Amino acid sequence: MSHVENELTSQPECWKRAAELAVQHKDALPAPGERVAVVGCGTSFFMAQAAAALREGAGLGETDAFAASEFPAGRSYDRIVALTRSGTTTEVLDLLAAVRGRARTTAITADPSTPVMQAADDIVVLDFADEESVVQTRFATTALTLLRAHLGLHTEQAVADARAALAEPLPEGLVGCTQFTFLGRGWTNGLAQEAALKMREASLSWTEAYPAMEYRHGPISISTTTTATWMFGQAPEGLAGQVADTGAMWIEGRLDPLAELVRAQRLAVAVAAARGLDPDRPRHLTRSVILDGA
Repeated sequence: MSHVENELTSQPECWKRAAELAVQHKDALPAPGERVAVVGCGTSFFMAQAAAALREGAGLGETDAFAASEFPAGRSYDRIVALTRSGTTTEVLDLLAAVRGRARTTAITADPSTPVMQAADDIVVLDFADEESVVQTRFATTALTLLRAHLGLHTEQAVADARAALAEPLPEGLVGCTQFTFLGRGWTNGLAQEAALKMREASLSWTEAYPAMEYRHGPISISTTTTATWMFGQAPEGLAGQVADTGAMWIEGRLDPLAELVRAQRLAVAVAAARGLDPDRPRHLTRSVILDGA
């Protein structure tokens, strides 16, 4: 098995550990009423989007999400939460340095021996979810599980659904599709974006992601008999039928949306295998982006 296959299959156990750690780290994580920004790069940015939508949707305080490189320097926040598996990403470290003394900062990382340990005010280390693969799977979902548990939104059903996502076969014919579209609503928009990224990274697939209601406003025009359209969470009324009318394969999100992401990770690996690609060595990518001169 590839590293990414081994790592993605360990997610149910990682989620259980992260949920148990949430209480231990409650003082390092956003308190109710704080104005919060969650930042990251790549996969971590998409997890930041999901976490921000969950927190604000739960009525726990205004919460924004930004790619670390696009953080609006003029805005004021009580706390900034940075998601960084490697702890070495240039944009994250630069942002933490720029806001030092202006906002409380928390870094959630997998590696306790990296510069982010000194860059942030508070640290949460999820070293049990670290990965050898360049392609992120379990660290991202484990970090989001930690935040869901902190918000009181994690359930044991999510873990059970993750096990089901690993055990059940993928829908027949899905691996043979030539184009994949992932749709989300609210917090699952970030998950849809992450599913699309996994498909690009691991299998070089033509993949897109949209808010579900926006799919009708143009993107549905690409749908055809070799397209798969996958919904994370509850679909808008009538959308499944409209997709079916195009001839595309409709994949209903039956499981907890984070468990649906596990299914999408499996799809990325399966498509890579079908195309003779190594998902552990994605084209043009490295484990961490460290810019020259940083």
